Amino acid sequence: MKGVMIQGTASDVGKSLIVTALCRMFANEGVKVVPFKSQNMSNNSYVTRDGKEIGRAQGIQAEASKIEADVWMNPILLKPRSNQESEIVLLGKVLKTLSGRGYRETFYDKGLEVIRESLEHLEKQYELVVIEGAGSPVEINLKDRELVNMKIAELADVPVVLVADIDRGGVFASIVGTLELLDPHERQRVAGVIINKFRGDISLFEDGIQWLEKKTGIPVLGVMPYVENHMIDAEDSLSLNEQFSNKRKGNLDIVVIQLPFISNYTDFEPFLYEEDVSIRWVKHESEFGNPDAVIIPGTKSTFHDLNTIREKGLDLLISSHIQKGGYIIGICGGYQILCEEIIDEAGSDTGIKNNHEKGLGYIPGRTIFHQRKDTLRVTGEYHEDTGLQANVQVEGYEIHLGKTVLHQSGCSFLRLGNGAGEGYFSKKGQIIGTYLHHLFHNDHWRTQWLNLIRKSKGLPTKEVKSINDFKDKKYDDIASQMKAHLNYDRLKEIIHQWGSA
Repeated sequence: MKGVMIQGTASDVGKSLIVTALCRMFANEGVKVVPFKSQNMSNNSYVTRDGKEIGRAQGIQAEASKIEADVWMNPILLKPRSNQESEIVLLGKVLKTLSGRGYRETFYDKGLEVIRESLEHLEKQYELVVIEGAGSPVEINLKDRELVNMKIAELADVPVVLVADIDRGGVFASIVGTLELLDPHERQRVAGVIINKFRGDISLFEDGIQWLEKKTGIPVLGVMPYVENHMIDAEDSLSLNEQFSNKRKGNLDIVVIQLPFISNYTDFEPFLYEEDVSIRWVKHESEFGNPDAVIIPGTKSTFHDLNTIREKGLDLLISSHIQKGGYIIGICGGYQILCEEIIDEAGSDTGIKNNHEKGLGYIPGRTIFHQRKDTLRVTGEYHEDTGLQANVQVEGYEIHLGKTVLHQSGCSFLRLGNGAGEGYFSKKGQIIGTYLHHLFHNDHWRTQWLNLIRKSKGLPTKEVKSINDFKDKKYDDIASQMKAHLNYDRLKEIIHQWGSA
């Protein structure tokens, strides 16, 4: 199978964005291209059409490739549940939870088998694969049993392009050091270098390019500019604060509680494109301030993160915020945290069966954790009792273990396509809970909710601003911008000549 693998000198150097851009470049030329990442570690996930879970980056890259995402594009997803353990999602379904050591010692052979099967499956359907690595390929303590960098390049037998981030500094050392630490046969597979996140006058870096090529004997295929507000959903948690750091000023002050095991923070990226909205990520009591709205996001460990909220005194500030009429919404784990009680019946969240914990108590219901996780795409409309506009479709996806049962006042937030109620809606939208990830990517709902807050502040409401309509255009824009700084023809030569000698 023809293809290329994008590896990095470190995490967060821009591998995902470059893979996304390359996928769109090839797709625009009519190539049947597919993204692939053998093993992803992220709590930002994507639910495929058949209700299976993969890394969000590969879902986005599939969109850029103009194809439907499936589990073969990311056969192994690791979702951290603590500092020591991760949930293993294999071919879209939860397998088990293992420690890092347990994973390396008991899962390696199985993982390798599934990765090989996935590559064979993709080869039958597509003409070219663009593979994304993870972290650095020269983590010496992990290198002998890795499943995501050079071992995968060897399995697929594709050339490697090494990406380095010049914005963080030390770009020469990171490139040369990475190459020096590769085994000789691995280094021979590196066919090009891309320098990413460059700011300033490229002519001032020409001597650096020449030095690198002379020192390494490897061509520099491009120096990519630093791309701001690219609107391509992030994957790495290292990107979170950087991505939202430029969005500070606005008439609407929205606080998102930055939970230790936050999941799917990409839920809130549409707010970046609302001019009057300020998003602040809050970890500590001193950062809370006096927001207009508070969002408690999803989490991979509801019990742990509920206790973190209490330990940091954020529960008292949330209480005061609600008493003053402030808006609050909990998504997935955040919805569970807002309930009166959570019960780990199966021990699937804490490892302790029937573990009980009082929630924050603002939603009259209890959440019970079972063994089996629900992952599904859903569509619905605003529940008739909310008073919101009728016949407006809302879509998203659910990824959760707990089942929440309401038992007192308030109504469901949505009426799903199967007729069931979903979520909680109270006090004209002041308190909302829902399991729907991707909720704010629904343009009508995002505008409706923001207008509730605008009205409460005496501000004029706004018309619906469509984010999704120009998302596809963003893929083209990023591809065009990257292509202008990339020796694209040389890259294609490398791909098509690889292994032909």
